[in-house]
Amino acid sequence: MVGRTAELAVLSETVLALSAVVSVEGEAGVGKSRLVAELLRGPAVRGRRVLVGRCHPIRESFPLGPFVEAVGGIGDGLSGSRLSSVAGALRPLLPELAPWLPPMPVSLDDAVAQRHRVFRGLAEVLGAVSPAVLVLEDLHWMDEQTGDFLTYLLDGVPAGLAVVLTYRGEEAGAALRALTARPPTGTALAHVPLTALDATRTGSLAAAILGLDRVSDEFARYLWERTSGLPFAVEEVLALVRERGLVVRRGDRWARRALDQLEVPRGIRDSTLARVARLSEVAQRLVEVVSVVRTPVTQPVLAAMTGLTDSVEALVEAVDRGVLAEAGGGFGFRHALAAQAVYEHLNPARRMALHGRAAEVLEAVTPTPLGQVAHHLRHAHRPAEWASAAERAAAQAAALGDEDEAVRLLAAVLQNAELPPERRAALAVALGWAALDTLHAREVTEPLRAAIDLDVPAALRGELRFLLAVILGQSGEDPAAQRRLFLAALPDLPHRPDLRAWAMVGLGVTVPPEVSVAEALRWLTDAVALTDGIDDRLLAVFVLGKAGAILMENGDNAWRAIAGRVEELTGGAPRQRREANAYYSLGVAACYTGHLPTAETMLDAAMRADAAQQNRRLAVMIRAGLALTRYCTGRWDGLAAAVEEILADAADYATTRMDLEVVASGLALARGDLDRAAATSRRVTEFAVEIGAYEVVPAAAATWARAALARGDLAGALTGVRTLLAVLDAKGVWAPACWAVPAAVDVLVAGGEQVAARRLADRTADALHGLDAPLAGAVLAYTRGVLDGRPEELATAAAEFERVSAGHEAGRAHEAAAVAWLGAGDERGVTSLRAAVAVYERLGASWDAGRAAALARAHGVSLPARHRSGRRGYGAELSPRERQVAELAVDGRTNREIAEALFVSPNTVGKHMAAVMRKLNARSRTELVRLLVDDPGKDGAFLP
Repeated sequence: MVGRTAELAVLSETVLALSAVVSVEGEAGVGKSRLVAELLRGPAVRGRRVLVGRCHPIRESFPLGPFVEAVGGIGDGLSGSRLSSVAGALRPLLPELAPWLPPMPVSLDDAVAQRHRVFRGLAEVLGAVSPAVLVLEDLHWMDEQTGDFLTYLLDGVPAGLAVVLTYRGEEAGAALRALTARPPTGTALAHVPLTALDATRTGSLAAAILGLDRVSDEFARYLWERTSGLPFAVEEVLALVRERGLVVRRGDRWARRALDQLEVPRGIRDSTLARVARLSEVAQRLVEVVSVVRTPVTQPVLAAMTGLTDSVEALVEAVDRGVLAEAGGGFGFRHALAAQAVYEHLNPARRMALHGRAAEVLEAVTPTPLGQVAHHLRHAHRPAEWASAAERAAAQAAALGDEDEAVRLLAAVLQNAELPPERRAALAVALGWAALDTLHAREVTEPLRAAIDLDVPAALRGELRFLLAVILGQSGEDPAAQRRLFLAALPDLPHRPDLRAWAMVGLGVTVPPEVSVAEALRWLTDAVALTDGIDDRLLAVFVLGKAGAILMENGDNAWRAIAGRVEELTGGAPRQRREANAYYSLGVAACYTGHLPTAETMLDAAMRADAAQQNRRLAVMIRAGLALTRYCTGRWDGLAAAVEEILADAADYATTRMDLEVVASGLALARGDLDRAAATSRRVTEFAVEIGAYEVVPAAAATWARAALARGDLAGALTGVRTLLAVLDAKGVWAPACWAVPAAVDVLVAGGEQVAARRLADRTADALHGLDAPLAGAVLAYTRGVLDGRPEELATAAAEFERVSAGHEAGRAHEAAAVAWLGAGDERGVTSLRAAVAVYERLGASWDAGRAAALARAHGVSLPARHRSGRRGYGAELSPRERQVAELAVDGRTNREIAEALFVSPNTVGKHMAAVMRKLNARSRTELVRLLVDDPGKDGAFLP
């Protein structure tokens, strides 16, 4: 290949790897597609299936267009493949593959989870037809969902698949460039930047096109100056020169006029237009239509658009003269630059008329390409029809899980079309629903605000206010504005019990300081009462979960009946996103209020939900809730590392990070990292107060006060206690306060504030009376023991904490009883101290254990010898976790799918896989299958 030998060698060598990713970058016309075509003709691809998909400048309303184009015709290649049930999710997207796909799985209510399921299915299909080369052209035009799937695919390229990407560097965003920056272990990577040819290589290309050994240096430089060294421009110019007779074949050589007589135009635009001008008038009209359509179009459609009776002859002429070419099942320009040149040369009135005609013809095509219809109506300056087409295209995109495209289509209409107020408001409502739970939520607030100010019917206005309030909540903006919008929406929504209940939950959850707890609970009670009239079962479950959680945090045992309804409506096994979210809400609230068995039950069920396996954000939330539960119940083995891992995944989720940092700060205190414990817990406490997450304040403030006191910072400890007391005064979250009252009493006593400590104990006893608070008995016994000097009450507190599974709190109570008894010379202190040490050592609370050991030495108490062997080393054998990872890998799972199954990150799976491959001396996953399935003796403990 002229001028690209080195680049072709890199591509050929890379695609020979077991799995590979190659990106080819260059400006328009530089030869990216030609280089890839040369690769596909070469020996490196021989014997492999070739799949080609292209992105187009006009987006269609169905998602993943280039992938659909690439795999749509591979049906026979799936014969005999053992596809999992998840591949059935591709049926709406790829109906042509239906005979080879499993049945459609039950639809999920979560668009993100549904999209992830499609991603898994598509990746599985690509793996099933490998070895293959997947070529994706012109990715600078890709839609967001194509980019998302490409990110997913490249995170675990199936064995036998080579992915070749082309794009224009000057039009590529950061997301596209980042795709190939860090491929997973075992994937070969190459990046091939193409630059324009220099004068010498331009001459070589010209010679190859003309069939000569060489051209003169003078002609090469002349050509290079007029084409900027772009290969496509060189071809166009030489084609034009030959058509004009400026160079002619004489025997075995070409003769040309003198250079100063050639009059060759510069660049692609002028040469393209000159070539089009040499066509017949009929062929020119047909080429103009193709320039407007911008995507490959079939001959019958072209005939309908042009109205020409001799369209076949015109098409043959355009193809024979090299202006058009067959592509993608139809006909189009050989290069986008040529189409652009013709399009921009059209008279504006002619251009508008052609767009209108294109829209009318495409409307009759089955299936209708709604995205193209909307595009043409927009450029035909027909706003009402554009709005209608865009709305239909958005609905189609949303139905296929491409909310990003739905948002783009609707936002474009609202930003650019002149529409009547009511029509504009209706489109804004559609935009709001499309944007929920997407990354675009923050981007649509302005169109919604603008629509609210229009003179429209109350029902539309109410729905707009509701949607804007929900979106503000999702983007973490302006809680006061959320509340105002929910309140304003309610009078306008008498016909929508579903939206009214959702808004009431918002009013019960988003509680500013000036709103009483009683008012918030009234809203929640009203919301629950409306659920019987909600036809949408999933929304009813969602509302009940939120309401039950808030009631639980306020010690109202009505939460039990609500949780029972949630379990009844879901059969005790959540599957969809809103179901899993309800279980998550109840589970985390149960943890903060001391209902620890309930917390474990709810969160475990949420984690098993299909939606949790598909939706990354939901999975991270639930994993954080499970970490919080492990912390509260004293199951700390490996917890610190797990929390750091989840924190990395929760970088963008502030409320989830808050729960995790409660755990991280508590663990830091237990191991003696006092500075981190104090700083983190103080930050969490203040953030929780700021956003109104009052149920979190007690646990965080307790760590802040204990850590500050341990550092000798009594003032800081008292500040933490006063922050807690201010929240209790304002919001009365006494059930969650049980985690903090013992620490607050200890700090107040240490600060000499005995009266304040007793006042807090008395208030706690009064407030907890009649509340559903499992920790109440233990907490009240603890305060009596400390303030009345009664160690037997502290021992009772320890027993009560153990009964409700609050392990670390039990250890502290045991230690407090030991201090009191040993100080009085009572031998019962020995038993309590040994119990405390046992708890601390089991937890790995090294700082607590050291403090207890010092107490033992001071009183001459012998302690059992500590077990110091540490975690077992497995040497050359696979550890239990490595065996789990290996089993799933042998089953054909990608690193991402293994991570989802084991609730860890793909990076952690990668480390385990590297250890498995190293220990078993396996060079590929294929070899791993042979070693562990065909020859299980390689690791005797691997298979039964």
